[in-house]
Amino acid sequence: MTMLSSVAERLYWMARYLERAEDTARLVSAYNHLIMDIPSGSEPGWDIMVKILDAQEQFAQRFRVANEQNVLKLLLADEESPCSIPYSVKAARENVRTTRDVLPEDAWELMNELHIFTRDNAEKSVGRRNRHAFLAEFVSRCQTLNGLIQTTLSRDHAYRFIKLGQLLERADMTTRVVDVGAGDILDREGNFAAIDPLLWSSLLHALSAMSAYRRQVGPLIEKNAMVDFVFMEPAFPRSVRFCIRGIREELGPLKNNGATLRSIERIRRRLRRFHAEQVSRAELHAFIDEFQHQVNLLHRSIDATWFQPEA
Repeated sequence: MTMLSSVAERLYWMARYLERAEDTARLVSAYNHLIMDIPSGSEPGWDIMVKILDAQEQFAQRFRVANEQNVLKLLLADEESPCSIPYSVKAARENVRTTRDVLPEDAWELMNELHIFTRDNAEKSVGRRNRHAFLAEFVSRCQTLNGLIQTTLSRDHAYRFIKLGQLLERADMTTRVVDVGAGDILDREGNFAAIDPLLWSSLLHALSAMSAYRRQVGPLIEKNAMVDFVFMEPAFPRSVRFCIRGIREELGPLKNNGATLRSIERIRRRLRRFHAEQVSRAELHAFIDEFQHQVNLLHRSIDATWFQPEA
C-alpha cells in the first residue's frame, strides 16, 4: 500500500492531538479529585499541571498568578494556547477533515461532535459546578472515537501512522506526569507524610492506571512500585514500555524504516536499564529528561523519513 506523505502526517498529528487532549482532561480531572481529598494547604500548586505540560511560557504570556481560575482558563478554555484542550481538539478536527477518505465513515461525525461539545462547554467548565461533568464526558467522547478507529480501521499504513502518533504522545505524557508529579512529591517528602499515598494515587489516576496497578501490584501505593509500573509494565497499555514496544511493531512494516528503527532501539535499550529503586530524585529527572530527548529525536526521524516530500 502507498500513501501520500501529507496524508500520513495528518493522521499522525490527528492521533497526537487527540491523545494530548484526552490526557490533559484526565490530568485535570485527577487533580480536581485530589484537592477534594486532602487537607487545604497540603496539595500541590495549581501550576503543577502547567509544568507537566511544559506550558509555563504560554501561561506567563496570559496570566500573572497561578491560581485555580487562571490555570483552568488556560487548559480548558483558551483556544489559542497549544497546551489547551480546545486547541488540540480544533487541530485534530482539521486533520480528520482532510483525511476523511482513509478513516471510518463515522469518524468525521464523531470528531465534529467532539469539537462542538468542547466549543459549547469548555469555557463553562472553568468553574467547579460543571467541571467534573465536562471532563468525564470529554474523555468518554475521545474513547468513543478511538474505539471506532481501533475496531473498524484496516491494519494498513493509515492505522500505523495513527498508532505511531498516539503511542508516542502517550509515552511522552506518561514521562511528564511522573517527572513533575513524582518530583513534587519527593521534594516535599516528610512535610505531609500522611497524605503521600493520596498523592501517588493521584498520579496513577492521571494516567488511568489505578485499577491496573492494584490488580498487578497490590493496594499499597509507594514510589518505586508506582514508577516501575507506569514505566515498565509490559501488559499495561499506557506504560512507557508498552508504548515503545507498540511503536516498534508499527514501524516494522513501513519502508525506509532503518533510521527510525535504530532510534527506537536506542530508547528500548535505555528503558531496559531503568529500575526505580536504584535511582535518586535527581537521577530520575535526568533519566526522564534524556528519555524525552530521545523521543523528540524519534519524532524528527519519523517526520524526516515519511512526512517530508522528496526534493
